[in-house]
Amino acid sequence: MTNSINSNNIHKDSSIFMSKMEDVVIPFSSEVPCDNNGQRMWWAFLASSMVTFFGGLFIILLWRTLKYLYTVCCHCNIKPKEVQKLTNPVVIQADGTIKADEKEEVPMSEVGWMTSVKDWAGVMISAQTLTGRVLVVLVFALSIGALGIYFIDSSDPIESCQNFYKDFTLQIDMAFNVFFLLYFGLRFIAANDKLWFWLEVNSVVDFFTVPPVFVSVYLNRSWLGLRFLRALRLIQFSEILQFLNILKTSNSIKLVNLCSIFISTWLTAAGFIHLVENSGDPWEDFKNSQSLSYWECVYLLMVTMSTVGYGDVYAKTTLGRLFMVFFILGGLAMFASYVPEIIELIGNRKKYGGSYSAVNGRKHIVVCGHITLESVSNFLKDFLHKDRDDVNVEIPIANVHDVCQDIESADACLILANKYCADPDAEDASNIMRVISIKNYHPRIRIITQMLQYNNKAHLLNIPSWNWREGDDAICLAELKAGFIAQSCLAQGLSTMLANLFSMRSFIEIEEDTWQKYYLEGVANEMYTEYLSNAFVGLSFPTVCELCYVKLKLLLIAIEYKSEQRESSILINPGNHVKLQEGTLGFFIASDAKEVKRAFFYCKACHDDITDAKRIKKCGCKRLEDEHPSTLSPKKKQRNGGMRNSPNCSPKMMRHDPLLIPGNEQIENMDMSVKKYDSTGMFHWCPSKEIEKVILTRSEASMTVLSGHVVVCIFGDVTSALVGLRNLVMPLRASNFHYHELKPIVFVGSLDYLRREWETLHNFPKVSILPGTPLSRADLRAVNINLCDMCVILSANQNNIDDVSLQDKECILASLNIKSMQFDDSIGVLQANSQGFTPPGMDRLSPDSSPVHGLVRQASVTTGANIPIITELVNDSNLYLTQPFACGTAFAVSVLDSLMSATYFNDNILTLIRTLVTGGATPELEALLAEENALQGGYSTPQTLANRDRCRVAQLALYDGPFADLGDGGCYGDLFCKALKTYNMLCFGIYRLRDAHMTSPSGCTKRYVITNPPYDFELVPTDLIFCLMQFDHNAGQSRASLSHSSHSSHSSSKKSSSVHSIPNPSSRQNRSSKSREARDKQNATRMSRMGQEKKWFTDEPENTYQRNIQIKPMNTHMANQVNQYKSTSSLIPPIREVEDEC
Repeated sequence: MTNSINSNNIHKDSSIFMSKMEDVVIPFSSEVPCDNNGQRMWWAFLASSMVTFFGGLFIILLWRTLKYLYTVCCHCNIKPKEVQKLTNPVVIQADGTIKADEKEEVPMSEVGWMTSVKDWAGVMISAQTLTGRVLVVLVFALSIGALGIYFIDSSDPIESCQNFYKDFTLQIDMAFNVFFLLYFGLRFIAANDKLWFWLEVNSVVDFFTVPPVFVSVYLNRSWLGLRFLRALRLIQFSEILQFLNILKTSNSIKLVNLCSIFISTWLTAAGFIHLVENSGDPWEDFKNSQSLSYWECVYLLMVTMSTVGYGDVYAKTTLGRLFMVFFILGGLAMFASYVPEIIELIGNRKKYGGSYSAVNGRKHIVVCGHITLESVSNFLKDFLHKDRDDVNVEIPIANVHDVCQDIESADACLILANKYCADPDAEDASNIMRVISIKNYHPRIRIITQMLQYNNKAHLLNIPSWNWREGDDAICLAELKAGFIAQSCLAQGLSTMLANLFSMRSFIEIEEDTWQKYYLEGVANEMYTEYLSNAFVGLSFPTVCELCYVKLKLLLIAIEYKSEQRESSILINPGNHVKLQEGTLGFFIASDAKEVKRAFFYCKACHDDITDAKRIKKCGCKRLEDEHPSTLSPKKKQRNGGMRNSPNCSPKMMRHDPLLIPGNEQIENMDMSVKKYDSTGMFHWCPSKEIEKVILTRSEASMTVLSGHVVVCIFGDVTSALVGLRNLVMPLRASNFHYHELKPIVFVGSLDYLRREWETLHNFPKVSILPGTPLSRADLRAVNINLCDMCVILSANQNNIDDVSLQDKECILASLNIKSMQFDDSIGVLQANSQGFTPPGMDRLSPDSSPVHGLVRQASVTTGANIPIITELVNDSNLYLTQPFACGTAFAVSVLDSLMSATYFNDNILTLIRTLVTGGATPELEALLAEENALQGGYSTPQTLANRDRCRVAQLALYDGPFADLGDGGCYGDLFCKALKTYNMLCFGIYRLRDAHMTSPSGCTKRYVITNPPYDFELVPTDLIFCLMQFDHNAGQSRASLSHSSHSSHSSSKKSSSVHSIPNPSSRQNRSSKSREARDKQNATRMSRMGQEKKWFTDEPENTYQRNIQIKPMNTHMANQVNQYKSTSSLIPPIREVEDEC
């Protein structure tokens, strides 16, 4: 009875179960021993993963717990043993030898096998080794393969009966998972922290994908299950690409990371929805399932993340809907943050970010460093300017991560610097490191780099592959900027003229007769180089220069000269003693490169009778020369001026025997016991002075009769970056000036800042310091700013201000402060008379009396608006079109940007401009400064004194002197030829009053620059002419002999001028005679207090005797020079200064 009941119950239960399972059909094959009733076995697959995960976690936690308890319980026993081991390691025998204690003697500790295995496993899975990288890449590839098999099996039911021996995909998946299991073992052995390893994402993926495969083989059925977790391996995609050296930039790595995380999360979530929707809820007996393909689930997740939700596909199961609730929160956040960032990274991909493909027949250069829109735009405007010759060069812009792209085939590499950075030394350091990296990659690449600080150039000389002879150049912006400003102190407006010559400017035509018309016509001129025709061979430089100007409409200012030793040097206006050789390279000022070709094509036989310079083109004679080139003719280089020069650009040959110069000045200079010049002979030098000896108080400065000096107003403090004042002083102390021609320099600024600069200034003569501020009018009056030749305003704080509009505030305020000052003529006279002196410029012959002088200034300045000022500006948008720049009163470092491209096209240009503006700085001098950061004195020898014989820039006045007849309506071309023939002076521009073209007189004293005027340009008496003046050996005669002869010649040499108000000669002589006795008395008493009071300008040796003036008889040649030039001393010695003329 009981059995029948049980049997009925069993049949009843079976019928009930079968009725419930009618809706669930498991694929069945007679060959596979599956459950005939179609019972699900998903729990077996899931249980294998859960048991593996939690079982291993339990074992790890149990092991840690037991280890901790063992350590705590046995702590007391372990410590005494360790102490005993440390305290009794050795025994000392009676003979004093040390021997290990036999009782404690243990064999040398050996590394355990577990440690060895751990290290081996770590090496195997490490991406630092080749084996590790191969293994990591292989595991990733197999994981993607396993994910692909999942995609294929996702079209089958979630659970099905399969025969392992006949199912090919199951066999492949089994092989993959065996490999994953072995790799998991290696990772487990190599892991230092087993617990954290067990909880890693990759470990969890293995737990839920590897065990179910083995269960599938055992049960002969397959469950799709959690195999979608293999998609999480895509997160490592960026690492794999880095191992393969495919990803190199941070942006590309970030982009791949974002995409891989987004896609892996998307695919994984789709796999979970696919599982639960096709299976149903377990508590509902899987009745609420729906048939969805995997890709429909992918679509569902995307429209859910994007908050679109069309409703065509949705989750029916409770598990699916619960998952969607939480996923939509995280998925929406991920979609809203990742997708815009991915689009931004893709959209912001630089146009030139790809690899560069070189084009056959076209050169290319690489530009790197400070790459911004502004810096690259300024560079390209000048590099690709239409006035240049055909530019067949491409310019890949390299970022910091790809600076060496195609560098081996590049013609040059140009490195830009950030001129406005707060830390110039750091910027220079970064560019130096770029040079080192590029030179290490390709030592023979030509590099042109910008440097901010002069002292940092020395580090480039330490690079073994740095070679200036092969074209490597460093453009020091601080050096050139200070040099331009210093040249303006000698000839106001010269900085503007030189800056325009080395910049590419387009011609802007103005019909109105205004000053802008003449200024912009000059702005269109640039510096070019071209080889001179053989028709000029054997002619002297002045002859060729005149021929080029008159006939070819070209201005030749310098040549490349080869000495007998075949050493090349650049000679600027060398004079009659230099004869042109075959293949001489000339430096021209012209409006475009095509005009300069006339000098190369000129043929005396074919072009001698041509008057129109535009008709001078390549003739038949020239074509014949091209077919049969001379062995002495230079080969035409790829870029103009590609042959490097000797670093010393001074003449190698002397025009005069140093021992036969009139006045025996050279013999007097060759005093082996006195060092008057630096070791190169290029600059005046004095023994180093302590800064306290040159510091002036306000009262001391007022007592010193300063005139014809240079006032440097500097803003800076202890924390400011150094501007490099040495580069400003060096051109003003060039040796091609005689000692009495040197202008005293007075620095007005913070003493704390000037102390930092003083280390580089203490070897220059006639330098003094007034601690104060340029905004103080009392300090400015103390240094007689109304009597200065130039006031320079600099700021070391410009780059520390974030607001661009406020960067120039200090310089602008100082300029306005000076221009608003008022001065009384009588103050200087009364002050000088109280000291027994008449102010300089009234009892002496001013340099204005000479046809060649440094800087013409007014004899009477009653308002600050007439004080010559040059101000450095930072905010310099289109500065060259402004009136301050045209007048030479403003300068900005951005005008030097064009030197990068100019140096690339012609590597001699940088040497020429450095020779013009730095006073003679050479690579040898830079090497010496790199040793001790200070000029070293040297004895006067014929070799060093020969370096004084070089050209310098000066200004020529037309209101008086030998050119006065041309000043009123004469032609500029006639002046050019007369100055060149008579005095070997090369004129190259005019400094004209702004309102000189107006018929009605104007009181404006502002001037502007006209570069290289045409031959028929009309002159006015108030014009000042820029010229290159030869070194005058006779000007170094004793100042005393000139001062006595000056009184008789001064009255006849001066003429009244509407611009330069000159005092009445008779009244000045009266004042001079009255004050001479007082001055002689003060000179006598000055010597007695020299030892007690400090000196400023203490650069000459002290004399213990009274000053006796001896008049030396002048020979005929000297007398003619005095009558022609009417040259005199340039300033009266300041109070308490003892000079020894050199």
